[in-house]
Amino acid sequence: MSTFIYFFWLLLLLLVTITFTKRFQTSKINLPPGPQKLPIIGNLHNLDGLLHICLQKLSKTYGPVMKLHFGFVPIVIVSSNKAAEEVLKTHDLDCCSRPETIATKKISYNFKDIGFAPYGEEWRALRKLAVIELFSLKKLNSFRYIREEENDLLVKKLSEASQKQSPVNLKKALFTLVASIICRLAFGQNLHESEFIDEDGMEELASRSEKLQAKFAFSNFFPGGWIVDRITGQSKSLEGLFSELDDFFNQVLDDHLKPGRSVLESPDVVDVMIDMMNKQGGDGSFKLTTDHIKGIISDIFLAGVNTSATTILWAMTELMRNPSVMKKVQDEVRTVLGESRQRITEEDLNQLNYFKLVIKETFRLHPTAPLLLPRETMSPIKVRGYDIPKKTQIMINVYAIARDPKLWENPDEFKPERFSDISVDYRGLNFELLPFGSGRRICPGMTMGIAMVELGLLNLLYFFDWVLPEGTTVKDIDMEEEGAVIISKKAPLELVPICPR
Repeated sequence: MSTFIYFFWLLLLLLVTITFTKRFQTSKINLPPGPQKLPIIGNLHNLDGLLHICLQKLSKTYGPVMKLHFGFVPIVIVSSNKAAEEVLKTHDLDCCSRPETIATKKISYNFKDIGFAPYGEEWRALRKLAVIELFSLKKLNSFRYIREEENDLLVKKLSEASQKQSPVNLKKALFTLVASIICRLAFGQNLHESEFIDEDGMEELASRSEKLQAKFAFSNFFPGGWIVDRITGQSKSLEGLFSELDDFFNQVLDDHLKPGRSVLESPDVVDVMIDMMNKQGGDGSFKLTTDHIKGIISDIFLAGVNTSATTILWAMTELMRNPSVMKKVQDEVRTVLGESRQRITEEDLNQLNYFKLVIKETFRLHPTAPLLLPRETMSPIKVRGYDIPKKTQIMINVYAIARDPKLWENPDEFKPERFSDISVDYRGLNFELLPFGSGRRICPGMTMGIAMVELGLLNLLYFFDWVLPEGTTVKDIDMEEEGAVIISKKAPLELVPICPR
């Protein structure tokens, strides 16, 4: 009995020591402020509506560096350009990893991709491959003809609608445009002729992928949460979606591995990766596998299509809501390029100044990934004087930064002229405007995405005037958003194209 009592008191002393040590250590740490959390659920009760808007509202109360708990997971929200610069530039190496979630693990083939993989040697090798082989300026230029051909096809379809004076679902038309470009340059598939891809099926698969990521998964925030996910059917839904995605990616790979398949002069992304995999040596360096190829295909498919199509759609939405801006940009486009052109090329983009400001303003007001992808600290850091412990998730609210009244006059207005006298750009060096992120984790497909957005919007503005369907006015344009990681316009934008000549 005396031995039992001895061990009891020893255990009690140990527990008291640990408790006081933790309290002492916590008192020494200057953690960011935030709303009061509740037991178990943390701050989940504070979240209502779309996350980026909810976090923007909370930051107005608790400041530009704010700490929340999503269940058991600590998350720091950054909502100012100065704090973003510290995270993405000063401490980039310390917090450029990614948190693991059940969904990202699946769709990235156990983190064999670029977007969701944790920081490490394998990610660095993949990133280098992407920058040099897949998304280089040389590769971008070699695919220029694809972007121009698909835009020509869109103009032809819109011209037919113009003759009938029938409304066009611009959301669907733009999705088809971007999906067609990506299918050709990445997968070597012509969306209009493919045996196993059709535009409706592709759009539905992309939409379901986005909506599933928006669903709350208990396993991401609670120990043993996988049990609840299994009961609610979340796990089954994820498995079903992943199975469909995997079937699609396997068909793409099988098509490339067919005996006697001819490779074009400008090989697509999958061709390049298969060739690299086949030529690998026997040394101890990084080895590319089919899972890596499918992981990168998944990144391109899930992030590439919706983002570019959504940006063009938001640009057209804002231009319809601001007729004076629409007139100004169309006057520039048609004056500079002349009014008798049969087709537009990417070289034409270099001559347009106000048009480029419209693109900037669209990226500012409507970043397609308003919280970017979350980061995770690999070591303790300080941001604006606050201590951020190791293994803390960090979200950069680029939506809140781009609408900060301290940085932007009348921030909710669509006013491209605001960029006339400032040198702020969106390529990751100015922290007031970060639609593609910054630092090591900046979007590797940024240049490709910009090229698709610019050429797509230019064709719409040059060849057509646009009016709302009969019986509707500008006030009827719905600006509601939807989505999880990628935020898009919820309602379709129906417009009637009119040939001005």
